Amino acid sequence: MKPSEGLRVVVTGATGNVGTSVVRALEREPRVASVLGLARRSPRLSPAKTEWAEVDLSMAGDEPRLAQYLEDADAVVHLAWRFQPTHDPAVTWESNVLGSVRVFDAVAAARVPVLVYASSVGAYSPGPKDGPPVSESWPTHGWPGAAYTREKAYVERVLDTFERDHPQTRVVRMRPGFLFKEESASEQRRIFLGRFFPGHLFRPDLIPLVPELSGLRFQVLHTDDAADAYRRALLRDVRGAFNLAADPVVDAGTLAGLFDARPVKVPNAAVRGALAAAWRLRVAPASPGLFDAVLRLPLLATDRARRELEWEPSRTSVEALEEFLRGVRSGGGDATDPLAGRRVG
Repeated sequence: MKPSEGLRVVVTGATGNVGTSVVRALEREPRVASVLGLARRSPRLSPAKTEWAEVDLSMAGDEPRLAQYLEDADAVVHLAWRFQPTHDPAVTWESNVLGSVRVFDAVAAARVPVLVYASSVGAYSPGPKDGPPVSESWPTHGWPGAAYTREKAYVERVLDTFERDHPQTRVVRMRPGFLFKEESASEQRRIFLGRFFPGHLFRPDLIPLVPELSGLRFQVLHTDDAADAYRRALLRDVRGAFNLAADPVVDAGTLAGLFDARPVKVPNAAVRGALAAAWRLRVAPASPGLFDAVLRLPLLATDRARRELEWEPSRTSVEALEEFLRGVRSGGGDATDPLAGRRVG
């Protein structure tokens, strides 16, 4: 890239929850000249500076086309990730793990100078819920019982090898907590509760009780705030991992406050048993292994992102959840296939 030119950025998974926010953040960044969004299906979105191309990272044999799209790129932001089907982990492995390997190979072949990868709190090994939050040095071996956490941890190992073999590429790994925005509400309802769960049931007058579970403490961040951290990581000479989360930590009391409900202690085994039965019957798409993982996720320290990226979330975790719940009730969405807005279906 010549000094007078702007950055050419390629974003995989550009039509999803994080991808749409990253594309819009880059649209507003004057140092970015163009964005190429890669997705399985082109969206109806038309952000300034952005073009679209269709690529299915799970398809072996599509590597030449992927390499072509990465030619002359100044940076690649790899966000593409598939949550479902949890009943067939070979499908998600092909898309998430082998798809990531294909992206990293293409980055190496095109000699792209910067790679920013969407890791997750789910990559971390189980950690403390009540002690000090963990830094980016906490082990990233995931939780073995859920495909999502296994795959996130495995891709971390793939990146370790990539960094060793390609030191000329600056690699950044973002490890956020749970990411929510109003436009992602319908997609996330479908992913975790099922296509036919009525979103309008998430009303305070219909939820008088919230289960208080042992280990139910987690961190939330508005997706647009995560996208701002991605933008900063692209533009600064930083490497390595960055934890991203907003305050306060979310627990049963926080959730009860959102619904004007009362927290009630419930045995973890009872909730897990009900979820496992619903998952086996294919009523609930979220696996019991993912439930186990959430109860074991460590809390994250975000000092490094605040210090080196000069990043601060603009919304609290409660504000992000309030916006998300508003979207669930109204069928909030966006003009992409993954984020299609629907109250049911």
